[in-house]
Amino acid sequence: MRISELVERTGVPLATIKYYLREGLLPAGEATAATRAEYGEAHVRRIAVIRALTETVGLSVQKAREVLRLIDQPRDSLFDTFGQAIEALPPEVTPEATADYPRARAVLEKLGQLYDPRFAAVAQLERALAAAEAAGIPLDDARLAVYGPHIRAIAEFDISRMPLDDATAAVEYAVLGTALHEPVLVALRRLAHQDVAARRYGVAPPATPPASRKSARKSPRARSRPKGS
Repeated sequence: MRISELVERTGVPLATIKYYLREGLLPAGEATAATRAEYGEAHVRRIAVIRALTETVGLSVQKAREVLRLIDQPRDSLFDTFGQAIEALPPEVTPEATADYPRARAVLEKLGQLYDPRFAAVAQLERALAAAEAAGIPLDDARLAVYGPHIRAIAEFDISRMPLDDATAAVEYAVLGTALHEPVLVALRRLAHQDVAARRYGVAPPATPPASRKSARKSPRARSRPKGS
């Protein structure tokens, strides 16, 4: 397809697509003439990934380029590639291999999980635990005992669906799945809080307008039509 068709297929303005090309986010099309190139389904998919990283996740172009480079050229170790990609996702925290994160280490030990200070999420967890502690709402054992198994079940499900036969697809699945589904999990948790609280405290759901009231409404044209017409 020509670039004009790529614009139509993706809904992304031509100027933006050209910007993606200049910044190295989008691979060049196959040249068919001095000023013309052909694009394929891979370009359509890539633009969707770029938009997800920059618009939905909120990564800068530089950080998006880092993630895309890891997707295109994963390391020999998928585990290391995934860890490096996670570093680019918000909240940005640069882990220190020699640092110790006592709060995160204690939580992971209680859960029986791997503690690896090189992984960015460990530093992220340490920061989050410190903030909760400072606010007077620390993560106590009772809360951890409930959170831990459910979060573990989500992780087990996610990893079980990772396409391990293709390193590029695996990194893309892991990074995008993490970045795009985390807001979904947050929203679902908040909505669950709302529903549980409503049921526990007897809050009635909002009333739905009767169907008869909707059907009785007349359009402006109907109301302005003179009688007998």
